[in-house]
Amino acid sequence: MEEQFGGGTAAPLSTYTEAVDWINSLIPFGIRPGLERIALLLERLGEPQRRLKFIHVAGTNGKGSTCAFLTSVLLQSGYSVGTFTSPYITKFTNRFQYNGTDIPEETLTVIANRLRPLVEEIAGSELGSPTMFEVATALAILYYAEFSYPDVVVWETGLGGRLDVTNIVTPIVSIITNVGYDHTDVLGDTLTKIAAEKAGIIKPGVPAVSCVSQPEAVAVLKAKAAECNSTLYLAGEGFSYESTGSRGGVQTFTFKGPFRNVPLEIAMKGEHQISNAAGAMMALEVLRQYMAFMLEDEDVLEGFRRTFWAGRLEEVVTSPRIVLDGAHNPEGAESLARSLPQIYKYNQLNLLMGMLANKHHESYFKHILPIVDTLILTEPDFRKKMDAEELQAIAESLREKYAKEHLAIIVERDWGKALQLLKSMTTDDDLAVVSGTLYLISDVRGTLLQQPDSEKGW
Repeated sequence: MEEQFGGGTAAPLSTYTEAVDWINSLIPFGIRPGLERIALLLERLGEPQRRLKFIHVAGTNGKGSTCAFLTSVLLQSGYSVGTFTSPYITKFTNRFQYNGTDIPEETLTVIANRLRPLVEEIAGSELGSPTMFEVATALAILYYAEFSYPDVVVWETGLGGRLDVTNIVTPIVSIITNVGYDHTDVLGDTLTKIAAEKAGIIKPGVPAVSCVSQPEAVAVLKAKAAECNSTLYLAGEGFSYESTGSRGGVQTFTFKGPFRNVPLEIAMKGEHQISNAAGAMMALEVLRQYMAFMLEDEDVLEGFRRTFWAGRLEEVVTSPRIVLDGAHNPEGAESLARSLPQIYKYNQLNLLMGMLANKHHESYFKHILPIVDTLILTEPDFRKKMDAEELQAIAESLREKYAKEHLAIIVERDWGKALQLLKSMTTDDDLAVVSGTLYLISDVRGTLLQQPDSEKGW
């Protein structure tokens, strides 16, 4: 049976693979900030986003982990939860989760067929074609509004905030994890400009939570919250947190909020995760205090304790020890460099990394080089990859000032061969780390965990 699509004819998408291929065919339209196309798409669909409660999460780093904390606690507390995140680590369906389970392939195909004629109609207008991320966002909204009906949707921004496609929704609480230098080609090259983009998710009358610390960024958030008549709960002012140590791989800390103090535990590694967990806890406290969410103490504690997020200081192999961490910007590198010596004991640290071409690689290396013994530079299997020899040139230029005296730098463009090299040179007394873009982390993780159906992409 033929269907009419925007004036032409096209057969329906009959399989999951066809549906994903069609969505991915929109990738060449790139990232085009702005809400006109998604607004029109959702208007044609009857504004399904208005039937959902969203927790909107933005920030330079920690968005995924914060979403994971929120999802875990809400599920543990008996709520049904939709979770929309990106990029995905294993499979395209990872983006659209309901109660921790991916969208069924057949449901994704049904929704893609519903979206396709509308997308092609808009593509024929002066607005131009909706992008891959715009279609994925609309797909998520339809899945939650018309198929799975979650009590709440944990909703991660793609890039920035103000003009990000996800900003088409009005949430019940907004979270801005932090502000740092990432995507400066789109968001601006100063913390003030980047903070203004992130602050764009603050909506009139909607409470906001943030762990942003830089004074110039804090000033931007406070001004936006005041303009919107929104209460801003800021770490260090509206709430605070204090580490109380670690035991058996579990970090403990005390959350001190405006309503009460709560001792919490997390199994997520790295002290930066305490900040992410505290921000999530403050948002949950807002829901509990003002929106009648039933969050019992034991469920909150267990939800935080059980939270897991792939590719964030994740030890995937024990002999030799291989840790994956998607640190791909200066702030992520700083957290990684601080966390590794705190968490692990090792003789040599061997690090494999690959990057995309739009990142602040010099600042990344300034944090990483002082702790690394062997650096293997490779290239992710992705169109925007950074040339490994260009990375080498940057690392070499910083060697004298930042690197260990005996640092070895190796270039192996083929990431599969680079991974084998990393494994072969790492003894049981050493530590191997794979870091950089999540496109590389995705491939390496799929290989090490023997997941042959692993997909990847943005």
